[in-house]
Amino acid sequence: MGEDTDTRKINHSFLRDHSYVTEADIISTVEFNHTGELLATGDKGGRVVIFQREPESKNAPHSQGEYDVYSTFQSHEPEFDYLKSLEIEEKINKIKWLPQQNAAHSLLSTNDKTIKLWKITERDKRPEGYNLKDEEGKLKDLSTVTSLQVPVLKPMDLMVEVSPRRVFANGHTYHINSISVNSDCETYMSADDLRINLWHLAITDRSFNIVDIKPANMEDLTEVITASEFHPHHCNLFVYSSSKGSLRLCDMRAAALCDKHSKLFEEPEDPSNRSFFSRSSPPFWDLNMEARPIETYQVHDYLRSKLCSLYENDCIFDKFECAWNGSDSVIMTGAYNNFFRMFDRNTKRDVTLEASRESSKPRAVLKPRRVCVGGKRRRDDISVDSLDFTKKILHTAWHPAENIIAIAATNNLYIFQDKVNSEMH
Repeated sequence: MGEDTDTRKINHSFLRDHSYVTEADIISTVEFNHTGELLATGDKGGRVVIFQREPESKNAPHSQGEYDVYSTFQSHEPEFDYLKSLEIEEKINKIKWLPQQNAAHSLLSTNDKTIKLWKITERDKRPEGYNLKDEEGKLKDLSTVTSLQVPVLKPMDLMVEVSPRRVFANGHTYHINSISVNSDCETYMSADDLRINLWHLAITDRSFNIVDIKPANMEDLTEVITASEFHPHHCNLFVYSSSKGSLRLCDMRAAALCDKHSKLFEEPEDPSNRSFFSRSSPPFWDLNMEARPIETYQVHDYLRSKLCSLYENDCIFDKFECAWNGSDSVIMTGAYNNFFRMFDRNTKRDVTLEASRESSKPRAVLKPRRVCVGGKRRRDDISVDSLDFTKKILHTAWHPAENIIAIAATNNLYIFQDKVNSEMH
């Protein structure tokens, strides 16, 4: 990857776009399921939209199927906490898919306070020929039943049904920022600013507090929890991050309350060089080496001259998510001006791309973009002074096995895929 990358390898495959934007339409989370066949998005209006990958075309068997709308449902409604006189927004903060156990799919969705478990099922047949009911479902007069017949299943138009299975409420005092499903497929955890709770998927009325960093005196508070995640294979291990940029690895076998971490990953910070940009250069760690990160990538270094503008627009509070490809060889994150960036860990090259209406034609080729800070500019360069800080890509997701990425830009969902190779270069 890089500015001289063969851009034919990245093709635009799907777009849902609307010219009229309301606050409720802004996408707030994106998540592929474990196979990548389904993609779920949540928005600030409390809605969840699920996209399904279409089967490969018979006319073009080597072409990849595209994604289309599979189901849409209202996950959360606005609520009011009368005890604290606070409004609870319907905005979907996170979506997590559960590993598929049968023909149905399941996912967890959460707003600031309440987590819900949803079941998604398909129905393409309907039973007919009941003995005690007529075609409209009404009970027959038993005196008219003179013989018994075996009900049969007849084909019908496919119907996708989404039903709530569990509601996990009253577990958090502060706003939930992340949820993570355990590899045991029985438990999950949810994190807010100061606490992490462990839930059983079958029990809704209680959870177990496993991390609590709330000080006795809130004036002594120096950091908050920003995210938490279970280990993909070991059900006893999890990690959580803080607003100081540190990571803490915890082992639930050591103690019921994991306030004391097993490992701390924290990069020593030089006070003389400490700035907003030291927090926008994500470090990547090896679990076996706490001394220093193995890699660090400069994501927003070209914005150093725009710090005042970022501060005035409250952009310093923006949280750009990172996503990995299936082989962990490429890292992706969003940026301003509807840019998103990819970093190849093997070649140490990077590329900046743009998700925009101008490049939204099907099969369009994405060309690398370059932000110019000063000096000579190339023809296609964009000046740092021309960046639009209101257009930002905060939420991204990567297909677990293929080079297909989902980009949320305001109310638009872009899906791009590599048509040439199976690996990003």
